[in-house]
Amino acid sequence: MSSIAITAIPGIPDIGQGDDLASIVGDALVASGNQPEAGDILCVAQKVFSKAEGCIIPLSSVTPGAEAIRYGEELGKDPRKVEVVLSESSEVVKAFRHPGKETGTLICRHRLGFISANAAVDESNFEQQEAVMTLPQDPDRSVRLMQEALLARFDCRIGVVMTDTFGRPWRIGQVNVAIGLSGVPATLREQGNLDAWGRPLTVTEAAFGDELAAASGLVVKKAGKTPVVLFRGLDWSPTPSSHKDLLRVKQEDMFR
Repeated sequence: MSSIAITAIPGIPDIGQGDDLASIVGDALVASGNQPEAGDILCVAQKVFSKAEGCIIPLSSVTPGAEAIRYGEELGKDPRKVEVVLSESSEVVKAFRHPGKETGTLICRHRLGFISANAAVDESNFEQQEAVMTLPQDPDRSVRLMQEALLARFDCRIGVVMTDTFGRPWRIGQVNVAIGLSGVPATLREQGNLDAWGRPLTVTEAAFGDELAAASGLVVKKAGKTPVVLFRGLDWSPTPSSHKDLLRVKQEDMFR
């Protein structure tokens, strides 16, 4: 593998609840001249899955509890939004508000295990006002169903990764990460192989799913309405995988 192609797929319409994402994505691949080939991998933005699966919550339907009200007052946030964040979280890792900032941030452990700001509850890139969007209930299942449908349609080996945008401790800016995987290896283990000088590798394990997700961000613009990215030319083998394979267990947390 000396080069790969990374292509943002045009022609994806605005997605609504109940839409058949696999059919829509398959049609867009064909219409754009990107008929799937064996070994292709699709990175698909979380938001289209959340829209199709009805993961949008009108704030008018939310009644904040005492904890949400308290955090709302401390952080200058709408307590209804905080209530949704708490409902999506298994733990609040840290709550803070920088001096001079209008609102603060909740760093949470999402029910799926991710550590992210506001439990990945979002308000951008969808039409509804006074509403928030949550992650799909089971991202691995969502991408598995898409992969199975595309396999049945095109009869070739395709991997699917669901991506979302996360911040990173100790680093400025955000990058896309893998939050759902189907068929695609989460990591590529190099332990036992040799480096270029013949020394054995003991800890190297590339985060393949996250590398794909981050690279997809190079061709996707926030306002571009291109939530599907096709990777072609990668060397990989089908592997049963899950987003959980990319999560560090709490026992290995060196900062708490």
